[in-house]
Amino acid sequence: MPLSNRAPFDATLCALVEEVRPEVASFHFGLPDVALLARVKATGAKILSSATTIAEARWLEAEGVDAIIAQGAEAGGHRGMFLTGDVATQIGTLSLVPQIVDAVRCPVIAAGGIADGRGIAAAFMLGASAVQIGTAYLFCPEATISQPHRQALADGNTRETALTTVFTGRPARSVVNRAMRELGCLAPDAPAFPLAAAAMAPLRAATEPQGSGDFMPLWSGQSAGLGQSMTAQALTEKLAEAAAGLLACQSVETDAIT
Repeated sequence: MPLSNRAPFDATLCALVEEVRPEVASFHFGLPDVALLARVKATGAKILSSATTIAEARWLEAEGVDAIIAQGAEAGGHRGMFLTGDVATQIGTLSLVPQIVDAVRCPVIAAGGIADGRGIAAAFMLGASAVQIGTAYLFCPEATISQPHRQALADGNTRETALTTVFTGRPARSVVNRAMRELGCLAPDAPAFPLAAAAMAPLRAATEPQGSGDFMPLWSGQSAGLGQSMTAQALTEKLAEAAAGLLACQSVETDAIT
C-alpha cells in the first residue's frame, strides 16, 4: 500500500492541465514553482489560490494570480496557509475578507462559513467579488461523500467541528469524532503531511464499511447547521435569489438614506 495517494503539483499534473486546458486552475497551500506556474498560465487558465492572511494575499498577488480566495477560520477541510503554520492566529472570514480587499488589487473570493444568502450578501458588502461555498453542497445528493460523512453532517446533536491533524498531518476542519477525541485534535505526534492518512487507513478500512465515521475525516465548515438537502441546482438558485434579494434591499435603504 502506498504511503499516501497525495502528490504535489508536478510536471505530470501540469501536462494534464495543458491537455485539458481548464478555464480556471485553483491551488491550495500556495503556488507551484515558477516554471510550472508559467506553463499553466500559458494555457490561458485563470489562476486562483487561497490566502489565510493578508501577507499570503499580498504574496499571491505579487506572483500574478488572477483572484485570491480569502479562506477564513470557519472553513471546512485543510487550511490553505503556506507562509505560516500557526492555526491559532488564523482569523475569521468577516475579518479577513475586507482586510485582503483593502490590501490587494485583484478580485477576492470569500470562503469559510458561508452557507446561505445572508453569508453571500455579507461577503459582497465586505468587498468580495465572489464567494466559494463548500459544506452547504455536501448536503446535495450529487455529493460523493460517504454515508458516515453525510450522517455526521446531518446530525445536529453531534455536529461539532474542530481543526485536526490526525487524518492527514496538516490542520483541517472536521466534525469531531472518536479519533480526534482520543488522539487529540492537533496531535503533536501525528505523522507529517500527508503521511498521517496512511497511518489511519487500517482503522478507517475496518470501520467505515460498517457505517462508522470514528476514524475518518468528516470535513465540514462551521455553518453545517445551515445546510439543506436539495439538488445542487436548486441550492444554487436558492442561494443566488436570497443573496440578490438582500443586496437589493440594502441598495434601496442606502439610496433612501442618501
